[in-house]
Amino acid sequence: MRAGLIGAALCLMMWGQAALAGTVLVVGDSISAAFGLDTRQGWAALLEKRLADEGFSHRVVNASISGDTSAGGAARLPRLLAEHKPDVVILELGGNDGLRGQPPAQLQQNLATMIDLSRDSGAKVLLLGMLLPPNYGVRYTTAFANVYKNLAEEKQVAFVPFFLEGVGGVRGMMQTDGIHPALKAQPVLLENAWPALEPLL
Repeated sequence: MRAGLIGAALCLMMWGQAALAGTVLVVGDSISAAFGLDTRQGWAALLEKRLADEGFSHRVVNASISGDTSAGGAARLPRLLAEHKPDVVILELGGNDGLRGQPPAQLQQNLATMIDLSRDSGAKVLLLGMLLPPNYGVRYTTAFANVYKNLAEEKQVAFVPFFLEGVGGVRGMMQTDGIHPALKAQPVLLENAWPALEPLL
C-alpha cells in the first residue's frame, strides 16, 4: 500500500514538472537553421543548453528553414502554434525579404501578423531585428531597419535591434559566402538574444 502511494506521488510530481515545462519556438531562416553547420552547433541548440544550465525547464523547437521569408513564416506559423503551443515565440525573419528587395511594408505586415498570431495563442514574442548591407542604398536599408523598430514600439514586444551584432561583417565570424554566421559566431548570437529572452521565460 505504502509503495503504491509513493509511486502515485512520484507520478504526480513528474506530471507536475511536465506541466510546468515550457516551449520556446524559433521561427527563422538560415541564420537560425545553422546553414552550413551541424544543427547541433547552431545558436538555437546552444539556447536549449543555456536554458538547462540556467535552471529553466523549457524545450526549444527550432522551426527555422533556410531561405524562408516573412511570408513563408506567416504561412507556417498557425500550424506550428497549434502543434507546439509555445510559451515564447522568437521571430528571426526578414533577411531574405531584404536580400530580394521586397517592399519593407510587406515585411512589416507579415511580421505584425506573426506577432498577433503568437500573442493570440498565449505566447510572448521576441523579435530579432536585421540590417542590410549598405550597397542596398540608404533609403531601402533605412526603411528595412525601421520595420523592426516600428513593430517593437507599436506592438510592445521584446526586441533585439540587430541580431548579428558583432557577427555581420566581422572578420572570421562569417562563413566564406559572407552571408551565414560561422561556427564561432553561434555563441555570440545566443548572447545577443539572451538578455531580451530571459525576462520572457
